[in-house]
Amino acid sequence: MIEVEHVSMNFGTFRAVDDISFSIRTGEIVGLLGPNGAGKTTTMRMITGFLEPSQGSIRIDGQAVGVETKRKIGYMPESAPLYSDMIVADYLDYVARMDGVDARERVPQLAKICGLGEVMHKNIGDLSRGNRQRVGLAHALMGDPEILILDEPTSGLDPNQVQEVRELIKRIGETRTVIVSTHILSEVESICSRVIIISGGKKIADSPTEELRSHQTDREEVRLLVGKTDAAGLKAALEGLSAVASCSVAAEGDKVASTLSLAKETDARPEIARLILAKGWDLYEMETRKNSLEDVFRTLTAGGNEK
Repeated sequence: MIEVEHVSMNFGTFRAVDDISFSIRTGEIVGLLGPNGAGKTTTMRMITGFLEPSQGSIRIDGQAVGVETKRKIGYMPESAPLYSDMIVADYLDYVARMDGVDARERVPQLAKICGLGEVMHKNIGDLSRGNRQRVGLAHALMGDPEILILDEPTSGLDPNQVQEVRELIKRIGETRTVIVSTHILSEVESICSRVIIISGGKKIADSPTEELRSHQTDREEVRLLVGKTDAAGLKAALEGLSAVASCSVAAEGDKVASTLSLAKETDARPEIARLILAKGWDLYEMETRKNSLEDVFRTLTAGGNEK
């Protein structure tokens, strides 16, 4: 259990984190989301003990952050500090000895977990960015921590590497508490069951990912493509439906496209379909567009600190 209570962090006169509180249960994968400069990295450095809060308290399993709690945490910063002139196997052996771990047992385990088997003999400086991230993960996992904290774990990776690292994080998260700090929305949606959003140093949202998407909007959109009518006729007919809050139309060749904004939790698709069929028009497409995490993020962080 991680408990963050009324924590603030000041750098001179600048308040990077402003009175945030949250708790994370054992076994959760939580996304710490926010614009660049929102306070995500500062928050994680306080949890790991690299920074001491200016105000408030942080406890790990009921203990104040200190030597004992640090042993429970594995941390991978955005740019993992690796020795580029060392061979991967030698580097991990070195980390194991620094952590007081049996390298003969632990290094092969991590090579398998992190998919490093084919690059153990290579210099770290010769690795792809994706494989360097894997080495950073192996470093963070060396002490078999109960809590894994990852800062922008897929930054700078190509799409294939991103997918590989995300799958690796999900597997690791099956047996650990994981905090992933990122501003990449698709990352949070793909691997995190819960989202904490920070903007301007303040916590502005904290909820399961699916609930966050549904609770932060009062509208749902439906897109139509209809034939055998004109824009004016389609607009007039759709605006006559009680569930339609607003309606826009535009010609697309010999068809008319329309985007409808519906009241929250209203499914008007059967009624729309019946209307179009009753008019003798052709219905080519009907697509529901649900609120995305990107929509929520833009709404909640509008005007937030982007420094």
